[in-house]
Amino acid sequence: MKFDNIVAKRTGKTVYRDGDKCIMVFDENYSKSGILNEALNQSRIEETNLFVPKVLEVARFEGKWAIVSEFIEGKSLADYMKEDPDNYDKYLEQFVDVQMQIHAQKSPLLTKLKDKMNRKISETNLDATTRYELHTRLEGMPKHSKVCHGDFDPSNVIVKEDGSYYVIDWAHATQGNASADVARTYLLFCLAGEEENAEKYLNLFCKKSDTAKQYVQKWLPIVAASQSVKGNEHEREFLLSWVDVVDYE
Repeated sequence: MKFDNIVAKRTGKTVYRDGDKCIMVFDENYSKSGILNEALNQSRIEETNLFVPKVLEVARFEGKWAIVSEFIEGKSLADYMKEDPDNYDKYLEQFVDVQMQIHAQKSPLLTKLKDKMNRKISETNLDATTRYELHTRLEGMPKHSKVCHGDFDPSNVIVKEDGSYYVIDWAHATQGNASADVARTYLLFCLAGEEENAEKYLNLFCKKSDTAKQYVQKWLPIVAASQSVKGNEHEREFLLSWVDVVDYE
């Protein structure tokens, strides 16, 4: 394996390319169970009708864990949006279409989204009353079993030369309510400082999927709270600003 061609750097991991292989090398302090779970998630998604890179092996290099998968040659939708802003709306529609294809899948062995969110809410530093309200709201939301990406943004959709799409980064995949996944994507746009595009995305998704916008908005405090336990201090402050259960009652 060669480690001289860095493709991307993310929190706790570095991604390399070696020919037709993608090597994701994790920092030494990264959770072993988290790494194995990410490989397992991606393997389970391989069994759906989605185009995803195949996991080739989980290995250790110089004392660090790594996931080796297929390298997908292409450009991300985020790159297209940045390089060709005049056609942003076209790329955004493609982005929503891919997300709807994801939600049309089933993967019964994935972690249940509600279980993960309940656990994350319990891990926050929010006061007991707010946690109770969030747990109660979460339990009251309809139970679905759709595949949810959990970190779906345009940088995770790779477009090949033939126009086909591959979706990467399945570390946070669960099965559950698609509107929670949409709320997460909305917040990702906002975290990137793209509030206008966040609204455009939400309106487009709701129109194409015939989903009430108010229904997705009910998920925002829940999703924001569950996501606030990770990330840097700025991100936590921003996400916690959404955790006002009264706002969307």
